[in-house]
Amino acid sequence: MKPSGNLQPLIPADDHQAAVYARGLTRRFGDLTALDGLDLTVAYGEIFGLVGPDGAGKTTALRILAGIMPPDEGQVRVAGVDVAADATAVRDHLAYMSQRFGLYPDLTVDENIDFYADLYGMGRRQRLEPVAELLALSGMTPFRRRLAGDLSGGMKQKLQLVCALIHTPRVLLLDEPTNGVDPVSRREFWNILYRLLDQQVAIVVTTAYLDEAERCTRIGMIDAGRIMAEGTAAEVRGRMRGRILAVRSDRARRVQQVLQEAGKWGRVDLFGDRVHLVVDDPETAADGITARLNEAGLDFDAPREAAPSLEDVFVSILGRPAAAEAPGASETFAPLEVPKQERAVVVSDLTRRFKRFTAVDRISFQVSGGEVFGFLGPNGAGKSTTIRMLCGLLRPTAGQAAVAGFDVATQAEAVKHHIGYMSQKFSLYDDLTVTENIDFYGGIYGLGGRRLARRRDWALSTAGLTDRRHSLTRILGGGLKQRLALACAVLHQPPILFLDEPTSGVDPLSRRRFWDLIYAMAKGGVTVFVTTHYMQEAEYCDRVALIYRGRLIALGTPAELKAQSISGQIVDVRCDRPQAARKVVASLPEVREASLFGAGLHVATADDEAAAPAIERALRAEGIAVERIETVPPGMEDVFVALIEAHDRESGQEAAHG
Repeated sequence: MKPSGNLQPLIPADDHQAAVYARGLTRRFGDLTALDGLDLTVAYGEIFGLVGPDGAGKTTALRILAGIMPPDEGQVRVAGVDVAADATAVRDHLAYMSQRFGLYPDLTVDENIDFYADLYGMGRRQRLEPVAELLALSGMTPFRRRLAGDLSGGMKQKLQLVCALIHTPRVLLLDEPTNGVDPVSRREFWNILYRLLDQQVAIVVTTAYLDEAERCTRIGMIDAGRIMAEGTAAEVRGRMRGRILAVRSDRARRVQQVLQEAGKWGRVDLFGDRVHLVVDDPETAADGITARLNEAGLDFDAPREAAPSLEDVFVSILGRPAAAEAPGASETFAPLEVPKQERAVVVSDLTRRFKRFTAVDRISFQVSGGEVFGFLGPNGAGKSTTIRMLCGLLRPTAGQAAVAGFDVATQAEAVKHHIGYMSQKFSLYDDLTVTENIDFYGGIYGLGGRRLARRRDWALSTAGLTDRRHSLTRILGGGLKQRLALACAVLHQPPILFLDEPTSGVDPLSRRRFWDLIYAMAKGGVTVFVTTHYMQEAEYCDRVALIYRGRLIALGTPAELKAQSISGQIVDVRCDRPQAARKVVASLPEVREASLFGAGLHVATADDEAAAPAIERALRAEGIAVERIETVPPGMEDVFVALIEAHDRESGQEAAHG
């Protein structure tokens, strides 16, 4: 089939035209129904995003499509092959990339690729051209001799994709492929996926990042094994229950508290210096909000209606009382009462070298007591090394740092007694019950008697696990596990909490609940130092620091960083044939960058006033129909990428002049 270059899919009418065609898929595990009559149709040349809460059935669906697991009921055809009748035959036409790293860490990049090429029966000459092309496209060419185990998270995921694509499948199944990967690597990963559309490859991808779901041609929101909403991102946003009102204030947390206590509005969510409310009548609600905040003596910008994000829609459609999965959990949390410090963390010229490699290079910053401080950076930038030094686990090579008033080099044990730490990897014991895990950590922290009993009750209530206190930890969903790990990390009521990518791979419902906990702790005086690759979470932080190649390259509030780093506008272009349109738009002098974004483009402008007319003229000249062109606010991902690219340009210029 000749590539059309058109991202807008023609939905096939039957299983003979479709790349993926499933009807009535059902799969049970004992009393649990993982899939409940699932219907799914995916065309060649489109990216279909499957999003849903933990345990919704996403991974089960992919495993059935891949022929790894049979359905109990229903029919499924992939690339025209009846999967139930001949699961072996379908594997010649598809590639499946699971959540777990599936390559060999003790083999090099080249050796892993050769292993997969051998599995697919590709001869030495046959594989030369596709291997060279895929390595160049993924930016992996310089790392061909590096051991896979030594690659960064983003590189590992790209290598897995290269291995999966070595035989050019007709259908590609990806299970949360960018979980824990930084925004720069995610964009590179998605550029590879978009290139596959020119070859009419059908792609089904599950993701916990709803900003990534925006990039898909179509989206299916799955819950309890059923598709609850399906269509383009715009169509799914049209399913939003209620409308969004945004209120900006320098005292956003206090604004949120006042509006929550009023009890007149539905969800009241905090996003950095903004509060979002879901209302039925924006005009009436705005009047009531304004009156209530004026009565409280707060300064704020007038409430204004905001476009709902896919995350808002996700929570609206799939959200259930008591945060979906936490029966018995209260919507308010008793804050930790700790003495608030003026400067909880003080870092001055902190440096760490490993032989000739400098992982952290003379970074300096301060974090105030009760502040939620975001620490961002690409994979391998130095985030984890910094946290290990601040937690007293790794001695600095040079420089100084004090945490809770204690020197991290000379008073490391005192530091450890005054902090809570939650690592990226789940650190509790799966074969212990919820209560047994809490009691185990209480013993480590020296808690006993009545104090342990009080803290246990607090932890169960805070995590929403009072009714599941006797359940084995391994049967909990990902969101509940993360909340339990957080509660255990703060049992001893530390004044400072370090969180290393705490919501990696967690769905938006659980993520919002988790951040409710963080804000409640910060309200009680706890200082929160958090790393994340989920850029929406950076909006939740009071301030954000960006570390790159061991150096601190930006520091400020999310609003300040947007103002400093984004020189032009971000323009959303909805048009026919977006793949062809990207090539046209990218060549214009009024444009700095053009990237595919769902069924359209996101364009960074070099000339704000001239860009939109120039884009429209150029596209119409090529016979590409334009639906709309509109300016959209930049997100933190745009900020992240812009700062990294600007630093790379400056470094290149310095090298050229040096």
